[in-house]
Amino acid sequence: MVQAQRRLRRPVGTGGGRPRRRVLLTFLLPALALYTVFIIYPLVSAAEYSLYSWSGNRQDGFTGLSDFHQLFTKYPLSEQVWRALGHNCLFFIGTMLIQTTLGLAFAVLLHKSRRGKRFLQTAYTLPHLVSPIVVGYLWSIMLNPQFGAINAALRDVGLGALAQPWRGDPHLALPVAIVVNAWQWVGFPMLLFGAALAGIPDEYEQAARVDGASSWQVFRRVTLPLLTPVLGIVTVLTFIGTFNVLDLVFALQGSQGNPGFATDTLGLLFYRTAFQNPDPNAIGQSCALAVCMFVLIFGVSLAANKIFRRMEDRLT
Repeated sequence: MVQAQRRLRRPVGTGGGRPRRRVLLTFLLPALALYTVFIIYPLVSAAEYSLYSWSGNRQDGFTGLSDFHQLFTKYPLSEQVWRALGHNCLFFIGTMLIQTTLGLAFAVLLHKSRRGKRFLQTAYTLPHLVSPIVVGYLWSIMLNPQFGAINAALRDVGLGALAQPWRGDPHLALPVAIVVNAWQWVGFPMLLFGAALAGIPDEYEQAARVDGASSWQVFRRVTLPLLTPVLGIVTVLTFIGTFNVLDLVFALQGSQGNPGFATDTLGLLFYRTAFQNPDPNAIGQSCALAVCMFVLIFGVSLAANKIFRRMEDRLT
């Protein structure tokens, strides 16, 4: 009788409580096939193409690391690569400072709020659901110096002196792109921080209050360290996103990273090298750049992940 009951309690499609391999493969193979076709195959193809010399679309012969050497020695690529890399670093730092700070602040405020919480969460997250290229074109219209909504609003409130050619000033173009990017993605860290705050037991704050800690001390000494795992996720994903940025900057400033390459990024440089490059070896050079971007992003992401894992281990 007991054995019969145990058989009835066993989940369907499992043997001895363990999922069968065929069931696992049935669900995993479609995702694995899509991942292989759209991720693994292009990566392997780019790595292979970067080792050959090209004449237009015709593969000439194996050249080893010659395409990589051209990236850092052949003008103008040798100058554009380092400039674009610097802009990507600034893009990441600026986005982290604005997006993460505001996302955490919104999460803390909404965590303590009861009225309008769902509405505000939805409002902050909506830009995240819009395509970056659509966001870029919308902001390019709003930032237009003649008829844009930003300058018009400044003039209407008597602050016409602050009206600027936001996208045309080399000193303002990159900060403006960073602000637009942070505005679009601020809802993402807000949701992650909000979920993490909901998982922190209230007893921790109550114990700190009993010991005489102020609100700021509770946040700094108790809440913030417990948010380290989420902060690590936000940092790594923001790094990956900002070092792959292309569509938003393309919509705002064009493929040249205007004005005067002031907003040029590695993604835009890859696009120009692949599709607007008069050099017959454009495929080899662009694939070499793509491989370098992959190695940089993958390596830094792994290193950052290990650093945050060690920080998490210290908390336990």
